[in-house]
Amino acid sequence: MSRFDQAKMLMRVKKIQKELQKQIITIEEGDGAVRVEITGDQKIKKIHIDPESVDLDDIGQLERWVEDAVKEAIQQSQRVAAEKMQPMMGALGDLGL
Repeated sequence: MSRFDQAKMLMRVKKIQKELQKQIITIEEGDGAVRVEITGDQKIKKIHIDPESVDLDDIGQLERWVEDAVKEAIQQSQRVAAEKMQPMMGALGDLGL
């Protein structure tokens, strides 16, 4: 692979990375009691808890909703990143990355 092709490939990878940084994935648990927003590059942007939907006598349930929402958000963001990067994977192997 020529240097030109390598540079072009790396530019495409950087473009995909920027797209992932801008993409927001939203996950809800507990019928909307907990909402997690995460970027396509796995950065948590916001965790929102609806006080109307939370039973303060059952904090354990709230903790499970938060944990489940964060886990699902991370998994979905990883899937999105893998799908966007899939076409590049073979070519990146040629670059030794």
